[in-house]
Amino acid sequence: MKLPLSWLREWVDIPWDAAELSHRLTMLGLEVESIAPVAPPFDNVVVAQIASIAPHPQADRLRVCQVDTGDGQLLQIVCGAANARAGLKTALAKIGAQLPTGLTIKPAKLRGVESQGMLCSATELGLPAEGEGILELPADAPVGKDLRQLLNLDDLILEIGVTPNRGDAMSVLGIARELAAASGQSLHAPTVPTVAASGTKRFAVQLEADSGVGRFASRVISGVDNGRATPTWLRERLLRSGLRPISPIVDVTNYVLLELGQPMHAYDLDHLQGSLRVRRASPDEPLRLLDGREIRLQSDVLGIADEAGLVGMAGIMGGERTAISSTTRNVLLEVAWFAPAVIAGRARRHGLLTDASQRFERGVDPALQEQALQRATAVMLQIVGGEAGAADLQQLPAELPQRAPVSLRLSRLKRLLGAMPDAQQVSARLQALGMQVSGNGDTLLVTPPSWRFDIGLEADLIEEVARLWGLDQIPELAVTAHRHVAAGSEQQLPETTLMQLLAARGFQEVITFGFVDPKLQQQLLGNAPTIALKNPISSDLAVMRASLWPGLIGVAQQNLRRQQDRLRLFEMASRFVPVEGGAIQEQKMIAGLVCGPRQPEQWGVASQPVDFYDLKADVEALLAIGGPGLMHRFEAGSNNPALHPGRSATVMRDGHAIGQLGELHPRHVQALDFTYAPLLFELDYTAVAASAAAAYRPFSQFPQIRRDISFTVDESEPFSRILQHVSVAASTQLKELRIFDIYQGKGVEIGRKSIALGLILQDLSRTLTDEDADRIVAAVVAELRSALNAKLRE
Repeated sequence: MKLPLSWLREWVDIPWDAAELSHRLTMLGLEVESIAPVAPPFDNVVVAQIASIAPHPQADRLRVCQVDTGDGQLLQIVCGAANARAGLKTALAKIGAQLPTGLTIKPAKLRGVESQGMLCSATELGLPAEGEGILELPADAPVGKDLRQLLNLDDLILEIGVTPNRGDAMSVLGIARELAAASGQSLHAPTVPTVAASGTKRFAVQLEADSGVGRFASRVISGVDNGRATPTWLRERLLRSGLRPISPIVDVTNYVLLELGQPMHAYDLDHLQGSLRVRRASPDEPLRLLDGREIRLQSDVLGIADEAGLVGMAGIMGGERTAISSTTRNVLLEVAWFAPAVIAGRARRHGLLTDASQRFERGVDPALQEQALQRATAVMLQIVGGEAGAADLQQLPAELPQRAPVSLRLSRLKRLLGAMPDAQQVSARLQALGMQVSGNGDTLLVTPPSWRFDIGLEADLIEEVARLWGLDQIPELAVTAHRHVAAGSEQQLPETTLMQLLAARGFQEVITFGFVDPKLQQQLLGNAPTIALKNPISSDLAVMRASLWPGLIGVAQQNLRRQQDRLRLFEMASRFVPVEGGAIQEQKMIAGLVCGPRQPEQWGVASQPVDFYDLKADVEALLAIGGPGLMHRFEAGSNNPALHPGRSATVMRDGHAIGQLGELHPRHVQALDFTYAPLLFELDYTAVAASAAAAYRPFSQFPQIRRDISFTVDESEPFSRILQHVSVAASTQLKELRIFDIYQGKGVEIGRKSIALGLILQDLSRTLTDEDADRIVAAVVAELRSALNAKLRE
């Protein structure tokens, strides 16, 4: 939320400079993300008026202006702006002016005509641009006045990060209340007089029970002139708060929203039919929004309708049919209170994020509607004129929130904070926040004000005391508690061991959201069951992840777009899978992604893309860290639709699948716009982190013997089966088995492959003879022939 400091100072006397104010707000839990002047530095720019204008003799798009700067002399300025016209007051950068772009204004000739300065656009001065062309100033702007002084461009803009539980702080009033309580100053809220009705018009409004609407204030204003210009002071406040001026009526509703935190809506009364009714939408009921989009609402969405149909999504956005325009003459103002539960998530469902929905989702003060209506009426009548009808208030008391008292134990406060101000100060600080405090002794009974939706527990009150006391004022005390040091487990490796191994192999850890894009997850995992969020942050973060791969792929795409062509990423986190009975299984996984060249670019080795066997080596290293007592094997292929069917494998241990790895399926590579196919792995963290207890293994003091054999087998035969049968035939005298050649082609039957093995033989008790080695080799060959139909190559 953006807020001009000058506007805030009208509400409360701030005793601190900008830097201290930023610190104090941050300590109050309202983090100041930035603080900057309205406009960057520039000088020697003044208000000027175009006295006359003539065509440029040498250029069709340029014009020669005679400009009055208030010193009795006219300056000749060459200008190309389409909105330059006689009588316009604008910004003139005089000779010697320094602009934010670094440009220094000097006398110049443009196509043979002298120019003694430059008429400036908002963009050239670092100001928010409302349109094209040079800056247009109010007709009453004094000619010759320094522009920075006229527009107060040295005013500071605070950008405050308001947490989701503090909807009350999303306004000038809300921030001013916080500062008044923290500084001990009084709150100078502007007087909001009751605007007496000068007309008799009303518009009937009906509220549907149990729909989530508690109050609905409305007022008819007739005979307005919405063709007038919004005053400069109002336009500037909107622009400096991050909103774009639209028209006087709409600008007033936005002004009240920023000032009081109460969303409003204005209807063109002449386009309303019958009466208004606040009700639930019918299934698939259509509505054309203000932005021109047509959407269909579901029955859990609160709508506002007349006799012809919906005219808006309650608390989110109005409809196009009753939108305010420059020809609007009669207006119906709406100021309502909607329960947060009926607004939350509905805007994001349709890709919307409005200032109104942000506030209603967090909670709007249910006692503010009449004040906001009077404030908007008074400002609107000043700007667009008209005749105000009687204010009408419809309400359903049963729908309004009730603030229950909350107990606060001072002993508990001291125990959690380690220290505390005295009891009177605690009461005073809570009362400064608008709370009612009663009771004495150790327990206080505190009733939150109507605007505080986040106070419901004792811990909430303790947080309020800590905020106002000052989080940086709480003294640091030594910890006093019983400590118990648990013994480390030999059956489970620490997480840091796995992280360090992957880091040593060139991987970098990433941390991604636990919720992902449902379209990407379905694209990768097919129709695997997923868990949808009831109130997602956005439509592309709407389901819990069933795999860590969507997050890793998203990170890879971002890095590749930023020209990081060699990626080795890993993440340790939970995935969420629905199980029978509606329960959710949370399973910790370790996953990784590799993409790009095998080695960083260098002169000694030609660049080659990473392949399946590079990733398999990384996974084998990860699985081997638990010790030799935990055996695993790889089975070719995977039933995961995300992986290439011919370049993937399933990791097995004790007959159970503990993970999978492989190359991303070609259709996903194309759809996700990858140049090279990424390779992925995902393993059960518990299985990977399992550690076999250390055990002594005897070693031989006798020499090894090597025997090589070459044979052919069916081309689909995996090496794991060959290893299994060789190990059975050679028994304990097989020290190591090395595969040093695989060949298919000339001299080998079609459908078969030639494999060359190196058998490293060694005995624990004696030196093996050639006869021993030949006997072992013969047993191996016989086993391979009978089990795998192997044919020995001579």
